[in-house]
Amino acid sequence: MPSSPSMIEIISKRTISLSPGTSHGRRCCLTPWDVAMLCPHYIQKGLLFTNLPPNFPTHRVLSLLDVGNVYILRHFYPLAGRLQTQSLRNLEGHVTGLEVYIDGNDEGAEFIHAVAENIIADDVVSPGNDIPCFVISFFPLNGAINYDGQSAPLLSLQLTELADGALFLGCCLNHVVGDDTSYWNFFNGWAEIARTNKIARTPVHDRWFIEGESPPVKLPFSKPSQFVIRFSPPLFRERFFHFSSHSVAKLKARENAEVISEELVISSFQIEILIGVARSKLSWREITRARGFTAEYLTDCRLAMQNWERLRPKLSSEYFGNSIYAVATTVAAGELLAKGIGWEALQLNRAITGYTDAEIRGMVRAYHEAPMVYNLIMFDTRSIMMGSSPKFNMYGCDFGFGKAVAVRCGPANKFNGKLLAFPSREGGGSVAFFFEAAFAL
Repeated sequence: MPSSPSMIEIISKRTISLSPGTSHGRRCCLTPWDVAMLCPHYIQKGLLFTNLPPNFPTHRVLSLLDVGNVYILRHFYPLAGRLQTQSLRNLEGHVTGLEVYIDGNDEGAEFIHAVAENIIADDVVSPGNDIPCFVISFFPLNGAINYDGQSAPLLSLQLTELADGALFLGCCLNHVVGDDTSYWNFFNGWAEIARTNKIARTPVHDRWFIEGESPPVKLPFSKPSQFVIRFSPPLFRERFFHFSSHSVAKLKARENAEVISEELVISSFQIEILIGVARSKLSWREITRARGFTAEYLTDCRLAMQNWERLRPKLSSEYFGNSIYAVATTVAAGELLAKGIGWEALQLNRAITGYTDAEIRGMVRAYHEAPMVYNLIMFDTRSIMMGSSPKFNMYGCDFGFGKAVAVRCGPANKFNGKLLAFPSREGGGSVAFFFEAAFAL
């Protein structure tokens, strides 16, 4: 099987700018949720398309995407800009902090056309095998952190032709500009515009600030080097695991039966995900067992939770920006291993149901009092982190040349204990999950 990233040949790179006269030139202020993302990596996900119709040769696909690229930036215009950093000074001229914002300067996004002459679709999706290392070359901006958006594009797209005619469409979006919900809203909007020249769900660009607070968020540093931390992960093995809706339903019923307390019922997507992986030895309990922690050692399970749907009033589902927190549940390793997985799920469900409007607002106010920037070194080997969601409409990205057969990720934001949950290709309301797990070799 091919495995070398050098097997990818870049054919062309070009800048995508807003149409003449449409550059908004606006300064987009960032919320605490945005600013906190300055040091993680870009979001990197992509779709594999096979069996394209005969009337869709590559040159037509490229032409279709070129037109769609320009039109989609009109709606998602912050992606055509760059990040800027400004020193905040007191009356004496001393630097008291830094502000980072999006400058709507229309320096443009990036579109790359590449060819992989010795890779076919089966090499990418081989069931039961580790994800091959060449997949990382389907994505640009590998290793870039979001703060690099000072000079790097905030959006970079790559279309890679495979040897058998399949296409891989990779998308890299700066995580300061938006989260996974924003990412998939963009990806689906891009597909809709490429297919129909229209978009039904336009993004909402008015960023949310808590009452009594307004931009800018003042980072307590005098220069970027005081908070910019780069993360180079060790080598990982990564693999997808699939669970049918039938098997997940059986496991869910079993775990609810294990919960003696009647105060909660295990029903949320996050809990279903963790139940679903239980038999694959990828649950919090089994990972903790494999790590060999002592009984008193405290271990965390962190779930990436959306804020927009929990705020009162809710934010729009088309909100374009970050709106997530990682909600942690902490227990002693010995207790976790001694209990059933129903108990494990119950602890997580308590954390989820306790994550309310009041909790979110309290966290935002605490951030304003002590602003900080996340970095991937913070996620240590005592934790697992669950990201993404089976709710995202990944396979609904219809560009007009068929439905994707697989979702894959780049190397961004991977660390020991990271789990990602994706929907199944079949859809239809079924609860079937794919899992990507990254654990150090």
